[in-house]
Amino acid sequence: MQHAVGSPLPPPHQPGHGPAVGWPPAAHHPGPHHPGAHQGPAPVPPPPPAPGYPGPPPAPAPHPAAPRHAPVPPVPDTTGHVPLPPGGPAAASGAHPAATAAPDPGTATLAVLLIGPAGAGKTSVAKYWADHRRVPTAHISLDDVREWVRSGFADPQSGWNDNSEAQYRLARRTCGFAARNFLANGISCILDDAVFPDRPVVGLGGWKRHVGPGLLPVVLLPGLDVVLERNAERTGNRRLTDEEVARIHGRMAGWYGSGLPIIDNSQLGIPETARVLDDVLARSLASPPKW
Repeated sequence: MQHAVGSPLPPPHQPGHGPAVGWPPAAHHPGPHHPGAHQGPAPVPPPPPAPGYPGPPPAPAPHPAAPRHAPVPPVPDTTGHVPLPPGGPAAASGAHPAATAAPDPGTATLAVLLIGPAGAGKTSVAKYWADHRRVPTAHISLDDVREWVRSGFADPQSGWNDNSEAQYRLARRTCGFAARNFLANGISCILDDAVFPDRPVVGLGGWKRHVGPGLLPVVLLPGLDVVLERNAERTGNRRLTDEEVARIHGRMAGWYGSGLPIIDNSQLGIPETARVLDDVLARSLASPPKW
């Protein structure tokens, strides 16, 4: 590349090959140099010791010069997989195991998956819970990430097909990558998704692969009448037909007996549901659910 100001940089010096061709060696003393001429006064040797007196002690050997700059260790990659302990938070580096055995759910670094049908209030509860924690917490919405696709968006309401399935899978992987990145930097996260119990491989099992085994799933499942009422208040492509809502709600009932914690928020507001979620997470940390 041609520089507009100054001359180009010299080529890198190769050890053992002398100075680079075409580049004169640096002159340490300006002015003409005459062979054999001293550049300064010759060093004066010390006088011999007086008779009967020992000579001066020998000078200590010089220590090798230390490098001016210590090598800087490479910065670790903080976007890779974060090994979460089963049922627990992401342990801080160097923390004693006893200190993270039973963490406070209000201050621990957690990865939470909020499961529920359309109209269960997942997004509202997740946002409120993330906003009111005492530690940094991120809300990762699958629907928001899925709708990043602007041109060619495959809307499942127009018919479930291979394209909509592929976009859902891509959105889940993207959310999982974001969750691991937040956790690696000490930020908790809560994700929300309508995960079905009859599809464990692509549903709950997929989230476990994407985020890690320490993911804490919680099911939000109000009554069908409440879900229908809340869905009726929606607009745009997030509003489903009553038949679709009833079908999804019926499939979600399969979570009963699964061992996962379930919150029936039919008679609870958003702040009350968030407080119940904290209680459920405290029990999950003390006794991790089997899933």
